[in-house]
Amino acid sequence: MSTAIKPFLYVENHPDSLLIYRKGQSEPILVQNALSHSRPYIHPIVAPDGAGVLTENEPTHHPWQHGLYVGLNAVNGIGFWSEGLGGSKELDGTFHPRPLESAQVTENRASWNVRAEWRDPRGEPMLQEQQNWSLTDLGDRYELDLSWQLIADIDLTFGQHAYGGLFIRMPYRQERGGEVCNSEGNRNLEAEAKRARWVAVSMPIEGRDNSAGVAILDHSSNPEHPVPWRVDRELGISPSCCIAGEWKLSKGESTSFKHRIVVFGGEAQPALIEESWNLFCGRV
Repeated sequence: MSTAIKPFLYVENHPDSLLIYRKGQSEPILVQNALSHSRPYIHPIVAPDGAGVLTENEPTHHPWQHGLYVGLNAVNGIGFWSEGLGGSKELDGTFHPRPLESAQVTENRASWNVRAEWRDPRGEPMLQEQQNWSLTDLGDRYELDLSWQLIADIDLTFGQHAYGGLFIRMPYRQERGGEVCNSEGNRNLEAEAKRARWVAVSMPIEGRDNSAGVAILDHSSNPEHPVPWRVDRELGISPSCCIAGEWKLSKGESTSFKHRIVVFGGEAQPALIEESWNLFCGRV
């Protein structure tokens, strides 16, 4: 995979946000948000060439969606997805992130942690989550790695559901279109609920003269790998092991997932994404 000149990064640290900049630029290329009593999420993510924002926050068709984030459904029957905005407020839990610690930066790489407690509708703790993130800025693309850990405060059953896990919402517009492809050759809604090593989505973006997109890679060590994927009609994508069936955690037990998000300009290039997946999984 070709590599452009590596930029240098710096981070502006706040208790409820981390803003990552390329040195010499006045606007951040990525912002981690962790507002009190709200779901942590990443938005915006700016295209690697600086032209256009590739994430969307609170779209009208799904106002509970926030760029790049994690969520689950049917956790002991409680939802951690639609934030009470999907008509089931009495059945939805809440997110309670801790203040963010300072990010660590070395040249073109930044890393940070997000910790949050998930509570039931009565305010009782159900689980603790930790998101360990790292961003490597390779100039012509970013590699954004996530290690996501869930620790049960009580016995938990995660029910089968059509979607749940890591999710990205790009600024899809029907009149502009877009395209999804996966590692198995499926395209667009053909990729819905199909197992794949990775899924990529690209689309025209305001402020640029060509498309840009992201690919999410499922690590070979993850539960249900290759995982089934959610692909919705607005081209939101999510590796969703809950599609495969119910799973459980006993009190004190934990589970973890690893993903890489490759952010690129132009159309998706399956051969390059496959190369990144092999590197991510230690296959080369």
